[in-house]
Amino acid sequence: MGTLKGKTVAILVANEFEDMEVFYPLLRLSEEGAKIILGLVTLGAAPRPYLPGKPITGRYGLTVPPPFLKEGYRYTTKSMAELTLDEVDAVVIPGGFAPDVLRRDPKVVEFIRSAVAVKKLVATICHGPWLLFTADVVQGVRMTAYASLKSDAIHAGAKWVDAPVVRDGAIITSREVDDLPDFCQAIIGALQG
Repeated sequence: MGTLKGKTVAILVANEFEDMEVFYPLLRLSEEGAKIILGLVTLGAAPRPYLPGKPITGRYGLTVPPPFLKEGYRYTTKSMAELTLDEVDAVVIPGGFAPDVLRRDPKVVEFIRSAVAVKKLVATICHGPWLLFTADVVQGVRMTAYASLKSDAIHAGAKWVDAPVVRDGAIITSREVDDLPDFCQAIIGALQG
């Protein structure tokens, strides 16, 4: 425990996120001592009736901020409009349909483009690579994603690999929820190295 003490990881969150792909990394990386910032984008409608002030909601109904974890202990929240690249060591982009919301926000797209340009660790799983495609940062990158994104990855110039986790420089990609243990181990290893 504590192998990531002093490291800060931003997990990007918008409505319709894949619940496990947010909370598994949040718990696993914080268990290793990393400070977690949930970077919030409220653009787009919630999957259930929208009410002002309603929390961001995942595909299976978990919310951010989560009612079962105290803010300030394992995580803090920050609007993506306020989050700066120099305050994080890594960025995690979970899947679900949230990446489609995230890539509609020009500030988020520029945040990712800048992160990749300075070789900040960017780890993404499932449909998360949609944001990388929109940021136009995968030309020549070996990567994986949810199977239905294979042609998107190839059209974006990536080199497709079907594997639980693929690391190419500072970009880590995984396919789906079942790959979360490999995904988090790759993030931990990269941040330790």
